Amino acid sequence: MPLLLKHILVLCRLPIAAMTGFSALTGCLLASSRSPLFALGVGSAVAALAAGASALNQVQERDIDGRMARTRNRPLPRGALSPVQGFALALGLVVSGLALLSFFGMLPLALGIGAVIWYNGVYTPLKRRTAFAAVPGGLVGMIPPAIGWTAAGGALSDPRLLAVCSFFFLWQVPHFWLQLLHHGEEYEQAGLPSLTRKLGRPVVCRLTYAWTFAAAVSALLLPLFGAITSPRRYALLVPAVIIVTAAGFLLLPSRSKDRTQSAFRLVNAYLLLVLSLLSVEGLLRMP
Repeated sequence: MPLLLKHILVLCRLPIAAMTGFSALTGCLLASSRSPLFALGVGSAVAALAAGASALNQVQERDIDGRMARTRNRPLPRGALSPVQGFALALGLVVSGLALLSFFGMLPLALGIGAVIWYNGVYTPLKRRTAFAAVPGGLVGMIPPAIGWTAAGGALSDPRLLAVCSFFFLWQVPHFWLQLLHHGEEYEQAGLPSLTRKLGRPVVCRLTYAWTFAAAVSALLLPLFGAITSPRRYALLVPAVIIVTAAGFLLLPSRSKDRTQSAFRLVNAYLLLVLSLLSVEGLLRMP
């Protein structure tokens, strides 16, 4: 892989951008009988937007990234790309993502603009000011499925969308805090407010477990709102919920970083499972 392309992919955080696009695609499939290609177009637009917002975030936090072992080898802190180059890439991706969203309607476009403003204009600066930034930051996770939903003609007030967005919000917070539990010392060394320093690691472990449990259980409520209608697909959620909650109970109180990282992977895998089940639900509803 060419070195420049590798730097660009790191700057865009491709796995996160792809997952964000997948959540928008899922919302689109659930909302209507639009073709999978239509949903793929929406997901691609949101993925481009997420990649641009991620690149802009790294431009904004290049000084912090340079002080942490986990991030100091990213392209901007190490000088492989200049801040101007990073900003140009971020701007190009954000504009491209918004331009693509404009083809799907004004509401998806407005939601996309709101997501960038909230992530880069509110959450990113807030991390320097408060250890609780992950909670308002979690609102960003609710927007991609809403973009997909509205692009397909769905209403924002639909209970199915509200249930899906609530799940994403509840998942987002433990996703952030599990990273904190694994890399807490680095955040403190970088000068960021630390939740573990403020409350203590045992308290943060219990809080993270509570949010993880809430995110897991919230998926079981999706059938009540009509987001999942098949008993077979719903049945797949039950053992997954048991595994996530049991693993969280066993892993989170531990001081082992390896175990905390395992919990982080498991929580992310659970999100992927829920997205997959919801996408299949949408596909099978098509005539």
